[in-house]
Amino acid sequence: MSKILGTVFFAFVFLISFFSPHNKDFNTKDNKTKWVDSIYSGMTLQEKVGQLFMVATYSNRDRNHTDSIENLIKNYNIGGLIFFQGGPVRQAKLTNTYQSIAKVPLLIGMDAEWGLNMRLDSTARFPYNMTLGAIKNDDLIKQIGSQIGKHCKRLGVHLNYAPVVDINTNSKNPIIGVRSFGEDKFNVTNKAIAFTQGMQNEGVMACAKHFPGHGDTDQDSHKTLPTVSFSKERIDSVELYPYKELFKKGVAGVMVAHLNVPSLEPKEGLPSSLSYNIVTNILKGELDYKGLIFTDALNMKGAANYEEPGDIDLAAFKAGNDVLLFTENAPKAISKIIEAYDNKEITEERLAHSVKRILGAKYDVNLNHFKPIDTVNLVSDLNDISNTKLNEEAISSAITTLKNDKYIFPIEESKKEKIAFIKLGDGEYIDFISELKSGMNVHDISGLSLKKTLKILKKYDKVIIGYHRLNYRLTKRIADTDRVFIETISKHHKVILDAFASQYSLEKVSFKNIEGVLVSYENSELAQKRSAQVILGKMKTIGRLPASLNSKYSVGYGIETR
Repeated sequence: MSKILGTVFFAFVFLISFFSPHNKDFNTKDNKTKWVDSIYSGMTLQEKVGQLFMVATYSNRDRNHTDSIENLIKNYNIGGLIFFQGGPVRQAKLTNTYQSIAKVPLLIGMDAEWGLNMRLDSTARFPYNMTLGAIKNDDLIKQIGSQIGKHCKRLGVHLNYAPVVDINTNSKNPIIGVRSFGEDKFNVTNKAIAFTQGMQNEGVMACAKHFPGHGDTDQDSHKTLPTVSFSKERIDSVELYPYKELFKKGVAGVMVAHLNVPSLEPKEGLPSSLSYNIVTNILKGELDYKGLIFTDALNMKGAANYEEPGDIDLAAFKAGNDVLLFTENAPKAISKIIEAYDNKEITEERLAHSVKRILGAKYDVNLNHFKPIDTVNLVSDLNDISNTKLNEEAISSAITTLKNDKYIFPIEESKKEKIAFIKLGDGEYIDFISELKSGMNVHDISGLSLKKTLKILKKYDKVIIGYHRLNYRLTKRIADTDRVFIETISKHHKVILDAFASQYSLEKVSFKNIEGVLVSYENSELAQKRSAQVILGKMKTIGRLPASLNSKYSVGYGIETR
């Protein structure tokens, strides 16, 4: 009997404690929820709708531009800004001004895929994703993500629209290319996770893009609506793979692309960014994504050609997006969404879902306690020596050897060989040739006709050909004239070919008679110096192709040199 009474007593005590007002799980709200709810409940309908918009702004434009942004903040309560071209100090000062007049602190975003230098002068640049894709050590990618995160945070940027997780299986892709980590879904995913973790560990939100996958397109969504013709099964297996893994790791945001994907959206020509099936049914439903969902820029022709300004914003919100990015007309778009709300096309629950999610993100980046950006030492803080060290390690780890027949390199100064150097392409090469001259007897014979070059080369033992691209973000092939030049010389002489551009530039070049082939990926000063050191034997190569040239030189290929 005493055992029964004891059991009843403990059960009674448990029930009292369980339903007690002191039980935090049932009767109190955490600080984040309290803050979000208090802000939301104090907003007018227009202010709530305004939170859905992140408007494009610049720190290199005139007073008319800044006045227009201030008007949107004061009178329309826009939720955030995405900064484009300008400089760090100018941007910091503008951010402070804009934040000072905002009723609710603004979420500040940037495209900083390879660092702030993607948009701003006087800031650090890190290698393109495709270069990082050649690196075996993912911890190095995490360090770069962390460094970019530190820079964003120092500048008052809360959200970086990165990483790009498109799997670049189309070498002719005009818009993704070197912005992708490569063509292997596992390598892309591992690199994206490392980058995301590094950045988010610094308190800066990552945003994976471009959902559901922009890697196999041959058109630019800035200019038109590209088509992805894969089956749903293929997309689920390949293109969506990085997203599924990143969702497990808590990536803060996802950006939806402007793509025509017939297997996922039956309505002909409807961009993925405006598709309820893709955004709500697949991204939110099937993949159970709980983070912030952003449209790609709504001024891009891939979406803008489908609807008029204002209508496109409404369609994107109805599709399930939380944040409407780079609207062409914020006042008109806000008015359209309010009208739809009043007409019961949009429920209070739907509006609250996105607005509270946006406010929650603001809380997560400490905007509930906003502090102005300190501009003292800002430029020096963004350009310390750690950037150089990281870049050195990244470039050194990425350079890839494709051929080294009969150990044509390293070239030893003690052998007294006569080496000729020929520069092709439209980029600079002074750091490459200078570094080569520090350790070998090399003569620059660039700029001559093929006939004259062949005649002069009779006096030389080996030829180093450097292909230097001015805009090494481009993925186009080496020009036919340069290709013929390379292939003709290699029939008669021992040649080392070094490409300071993506591996795609070499896609049509025959390596049959070329003894040595290096891919250095970028035409930066650092890449030129490090690649020359490889040829001199001062550094080995350990990089692997992030994407294929052909069946022989396929993704993952690379020779470790001495």
